[in-house]
Parts: sequence; structure tokens; C-alpha cells
Amino acid sequence: MNNAFLQYHQPSFSGLIGVSKTDITPPAGIYSRNWGAAKNSVYTGIHQSLELTCLSFQSVTTDTKLILIGADLGWWRNADDEKNLRLQLLEALGLDESQLMFCLSHTHAGPTICSDYRNEPGGDLILPYLEHVLQQAIIASKNAMARAQPATLDWRYGKCTLATNRDLAQREKNRLILGYNPGQPADDTLLVGRVSNEQGKIIGTIVNYACHPTTLAWDNQLLSPDYVGTMRAVVEKYTTAPCLFLQGASGELAPAEQYSGDVGLAEKHGRQLGFSVISTLESMLPVNTGLVHSRVVESGAALAIWERFRQTPATEISADLIRVRLPLKALPSLAEIEDELRSCTDAVQKERLLRKYNVRKAAGDESHSSTGLWIWRLGSSFLAGQPNEAYSEFQLSVRQEFPSFAIAVMNIVNGHLGYLPPSKWYDSDIYSVWQTPFEAGSLEALTNETIKAIAKNIDN
Repeated sequence: MNNAFLQYHQPSFSGLIGVSKTDITPPAGIYSRNWGAAKNSVYTGIHQSLELTCLSFQSVTTDTKLILIGADLGWWRNADDEKNLRLQLLEALGLDESQLMFCLSHTHAGPTICSDYRNEPGGDLILPYLEHVLQQAIIASKNAMARAQPATLDWRYGKCTLATNRDLAQREKNRLILGYNPGQPADDTLLVGRVSNEQGKIIGTIVNYACHPTTLAWDNQLLSPDYVGTMRAVVEKYTTAPCLFLQGASGELAPAEQYSGDVGLAEKHGRQLGFSVISTLESMLPVNTGLVHSRVVESGAALAIWERFRQTPATEISADLIRVRLPLKALPSLAEIEDELRSCTDAVQKERLLRKYNVRKAAGDESHSSTGLWIWRLGSSFLAGQPNEAYSEFQLSVRQEFPSFAIAVMNIVNGHLGYLPPSKWYDSDIYSVWQTPFEAGSLEALTNETIKAIAKNIDN
């Protein structure tokens, strides 16, 4: 028998790890129009607090230092807002651009983090709020680094059926609409990271799962992290440690029941994911422990006996920032979109045009756009983050290539521009295709570059 099948190692990383979290709940009167169908531009209250969680990773032998941030925010509509915040954060922490991943949960019930809306009701609160988020991110990052201690991060894949396919054919109009499609499978992969100190106590968890937080929509009147808030509360009660959520490649994934004004439904979804996280944690071996096939006992059948052994965790740590050139569609000019905006009186259409304007502005006038791809190695695991809304094919393909590594895959990292659907959808009338500035083949190009980058790191 191949020796590779006689041992089981939990993917792991050992180094100095710090954990911190802080509250980033905005005032209820902030501009928060995230749905074209919404009747109001501000929420009247708060369902659950919005939080920012930070993990710092440091090598015990080198000066390499990485900061991972997860924030209960939606998406960046103005590229300059994101860039300004991130560059100030990098400067305050003394980090290189490759050493920070600022990841958004993608809640659709949060504040509109876009300075272009500053003249709208509650828009005057947007810039002060962005400054608040920056300052809280600096504090959380510095606290995490100050609290860093010898610890092990180990990983386990699990399952959760909260996410369903949301590309549904509306045949009478020959288009695809966004809603539960029971006829198509959905990636139910859940990846859980457990951070344990030298005494074996859990000091933090990471949850990487792909599912749009669109439970709460236009009828909702409360600021909310959507299902992520309750998931986090469930896990933190169980572990008594902070939980950091990373949105996966969820371009076509969402709950079956969504677009609701019922916060109880968001809480139900959060419990579903939270209990799946706890189940995955319970399936894990003790920290720094593996299994080895030790002997065969002849009984009614030949029984394989596996025993625990002390596993030495991996210590490799690195950070790479790769610029991936993605082809752009033929897009209308900014002047053309501005002309449409001036004459538009329909609220839904105006919201679409404003989004199109910011996408066009960020994409530029070239034939290709350079998008960032962050690849971090932490021992026998990798974190792959990028700013767009990739379909789940991205994470499925990357993970399939590296089955012996834990691969965390994240959307909406260090920016946001558009969807990355598979090429097969580009002949369809579907939101993800007409919203994106990227041409067919972009998802596949990003996937190939990610696989190449991880393989190169492993080979080196």
C-alpha cells in the first residue's frame, strides 16, 4: 500500500498568531440603499452589531508578518474609497501591500460604503464612518500583533447545505433570474480553521464558506450582518474565542429562502451554518495530532487499526501579490452613462446606472484590467483572495488541484469590481453577465493563475 494512505495529517501552521475584534456598527441613520427595490434609503435600527475581526500571523524565525481582516460590510462601489482606506491602513501598520487582506462578508443589510452617495439622505455619515472603520481596523490589527503568541492553526473541511444555486431559468422571458434553483447542485464545502495556543485552548476560529448574505432585502429596516452575525455568536459561545468569517466564491450561491424582511430567518440561517462549524470542529483531532495506520487485527474481518501520533506542524509562511490581466467587455463611456443618469427617473434603473458608472470608472479605458490576487502560504494551507465575485467553479477547481492542502478561497478581498461567471453563461440574459465589466474567459484565467501560483510556491 502507498505510504501516503497510511497516515493522516491535519493541514496546519505553527507560528505566532494574534486575535482581536472590534465593533464597527454604524449609526442607524447612515445611507444604506443596497436594493433597487428598497422604499427607504436608511435603516431605522440595528438588528445585530457589525464587527471587524483580525488575525495576525508571524513567523518565529523571520520578520514575515501577515494581517487578515474580516469585516461585516457589503462591497466597495468606489475604488478610491477602498484604496484610500487600505493604503492608510498599510502605512499605519508598516506593511507591504502583499501582507494585508481586508475581506468583506458581503452583507446586503449594511451601510452603503460609497462616498458618491454623500448628498443622499444619511450620506453625510458615510465618510466619517469610513474613517471610523479605518481607525478600528488599525486598533484591531495592532492589538492582534501585540497579543501574538505561539499557536497552531489547523484546518478541517466540512459541509453545510445553507448555500443553494441561485441561477434560475425564467423561460417565458428567456432569461435567468436570481433565486433558488432546486434543479442545480451547489458547492456545500465548509472550511474551518482552528487556532489553538500551546495549552491546546482555542483562541480563534476561521470560517470560510460561500453563500451570498442576501437573506435580508428591501423589506428589512435594520442594519445587520445577515446570517454571519448569528453564525459567529453560535461559534463564539461554543469556543469562547473570536470567529473570523471569510466569504467564499459565492457568485451563484445563496440561501433558498432569501430577500426577506424577517431577521428571524437570517438568525435561522446563521444557526444552520454555526452548528455545521461546530460539527466540523468536533470532527477534528487534538491540536498537533495525526493518525497512523499501525496494525491489522484479524477478527471476523481484517480490521485496520489507526492510532494517534504527535504531528509536527508546518511553519512555512509567505505572501505573494500577483497582478492578473483580465479582458474587458466593450463598455459605454463615463459620459454616456452620465447622460443616462441625468435623464433617469426610475429608482431601480438609477441604482443600476450608478453601479455601472462606478464599475466603468474603476475598470478604466484599456482593453484589460489588472486585478489583484493574494496568495498566502501558512504551512500546509493556502489563502487565495481576490476582489471580484467569482462563481464557485473557482474554489472547486483550485481545491481539486491540491487535495492535501487546506485552501481558503475568498471573494471581495481588497476591493470589488464585478462578477466572474463561467464562460458558458455569456450568451445568457443574466445579472452576473450584464453587470460584470469582464469578458468571457476571465474566471478561467483567474483560476489558472491561482493554480499556477500555488503550484509554484509548493515547488519552491
